Amino acid sequence: MSNIDQLSAKLFLTDGGAETTLVFHEGFDLPYFAAFPLLDTDRGRAALDAYYRKYLAIAIKAKTGFILESATWRAHQDYTEKLGYDRREADRVNHDGIKMLKALREQYETADSPILISGCVGPRGDAYQTGSCMTPEDAERYHRPQIESLAAAGADLVSAFTMNYAEETIGFARAARAVGIPSVISFTTETDGRLPSGEALSDAIKRVDAATDSAPLYYMINCAHPDHFASALETGEAWVKRIKGIRANASRLSHAELDNSEELDSGNPEELGQLYRGLREQFPQFTILGGCCGTDERHIEQICHCCVSAPLSERH
Repeated sequence: MSNIDQLSAKLFLTDGGAETTLVFHEGFDLPYFAAFPLLDTDRGRAALDAYYRKYLAIAIKAKTGFILESATWRAHQDYTEKLGYDRREADRVNHDGIKMLKALREQYETADSPILISGCVGPRGDAYQTGSCMTPEDAERYHRPQIESLAAAGADLVSAFTMNYAEETIGFARAARAVGIPSVISFTTETDGRLPSGEALSDAIKRVDAATDSAPLYYMINCAHPDHFASALETGEAWVKRIKGIRANASRLSHAELDNSEELDSGNPEELGQLYRGLREQFPQFTILGGCCGTDERHIEQICHCCVSAPLSERH
């Protein structure tokens, strides 16, 4: 059984909020919230390496799988150009992001803890606001170069995180299919459970599947607190069954409030773990669990405790 096949057979953990950890805990300045320039400095690579190892240790101890996400969320054309990278350098930094993860997998992977390498991609624009929207055709052309770089470097799949309208994700999924690599779509929601575009989460997933012949391997929700999106989920609905992963924020703040906050809201790790357990009990297909803004290894440890380590008598 391949590591991808095991996604439906066992639970996989992921990391927490990489960018917020690097900014607020490690003291890095990340223009445009871009972590990929850290791959070009000794200090940056050391920080990323230490960051990943904290989470890998949790998965190995719990004997869960793990999905390593590359530090390339912003490593696509608009942001690489803003940060002074030409096309060749952008290709190289995407390769470097995957190369780092392959080295970590060689050190950590065991029979009990299969590891997948995901090439992480972000939205072209602001993650919290739709602004000027692309057509699916424009999005396919825009995202394909980065997808090609990540695939050529050896990623097992590519994941688009914090996506906020359907057309861009349709183009992303089509580009990945054309390149020949599995894709994952992760939408973010506002406090009302809808995408920042105003579209219902259910409608967005249905539209992407209809326009791509269900090309995405699965869907996820990230960069929103469980209280923001839980009410949008409907038990037994076919579109909900397409969602397999949750990477929630620790904070209940809205996107606008997070944008204007000068301090990190880490929420309550124990409470977040309990909320994940509740989601898992209601939606057992949620087998990929991690964090987003404000979360760190404390939150993943609690999620792991509540969803993996707790005996059955504690889960009901």
